[in-house]
Amino acid sequence: MTVRTRILILLSAVVALAAVGAASVLHASARADRRDHTQAGGPKVTPGTVSLTGHGRMVFRNMAWGPHRDELTTVPASDPAGPRTASGVKCLRFYAASGTGVCLQAVHGPVSDTYRALILDDRLRTRDHYDVPGIPSRARVSPTGHFAAWTAFVGGDSYAGTNFSTRAAIVDTRTGELIPSLEAFRIVKDGHPYRAADTNFWGVTFAADDRTFYATLATRGSTHLVRGDLRTRTVTTLHANVECPSLSPDGTRVAYKKRVKGLPKEAPWHLYLLDLRTMHETPLAEPRSVDDQAVWKDTRTIVYALPGDYGADLYEVPADGSGQPRRISKAAVSPAYLR
Repeated sequence: MTVRTRILILLSAVVALAAVGAASVLHASARADRRDHTQAGGPKVTPGTVSLTGHGRMVFRNMAWGPHRDELTTVPASDPAGPRTASGVKCLRFYAASGTGVCLQAVHGPVSDTYRALILDDRLRTRDHYDVPGIPSRARVSPTGHFAAWTAFVGGDSYAGTNFSTRAAIVDTRTGELIPSLEAFRIVKDGHPYRAADTNFWGVTFAADDRTFYATLATRGSTHLVRGDLRTRTVTTLHANVECPSLSPDGTRVAYKKRVKGLPKEAPWHLYLLDLRTMHETPLAEPRSVDDQAVWKDTRTIVYALPGDYGADLYEVPADGSGQPRRISKAAVSPAYLR
């Protein structure tokens, strides 16, 4: 092969790669442009006032394409598929209780994004903000509104694999005191003090006593439900194979996702319920793999997100293992029920 032929082949390859790159950029740009325009058949979304007070409403991140995509929106809890009122406040993850909200946001920079947690008042005004060390994953507020928690990926980007690291933080919303990582807490595992270099925590959920919380602890390839104590800065293992727990309003049960053998590596979970008094597990009637921290609509119903046409849709299923899943809202994620 002559030098001239080699140069021509090289130039052809460069031109082909440039064409592929340009096509990819144009496709991504066109898709981003479509997201800014309301899609036919999607939910009706109009700007208005969104509050975190009152009863009988649901606030969530709107995923519908259009000018209000990613904004916090609200609907009556009794009509989750109804017209939405958009707040103008954008969040990647969100939760609220007792007039306090936590909003995990991306801050877009010229080279890369950074992330932050906003503590919101009942009118969605920012009371405080904190740096988040990675991609936001989970968010919760205690029933009293006195504490907020969030989880971020600081290595890897999926719970499905084993090559990831998380950071779970808790803040006192009254004083601003921040616990930047639950890894600083003392661990009691199987009744004995435990230390390991590979501990990860995620998926905090709070009890109503402003002291107790539950979360996932991962170490040495296994996950555990832990009960945490904010006063003693201690976590104690309770049950194995629990991820992203969600405590019931009456504090007696935990809904969570559980890895089930035989399922695909990228979709390994089923929803379960754990009775904290008896430690009896009940599988819920959702056959699909759910990668979400479920929310309790009330003491009888679990709500969670599954992939949908615009990112995610919300579903509900009875908390006793009966019935069948039902989609309640399209293009929605991170719901909070105002009680």
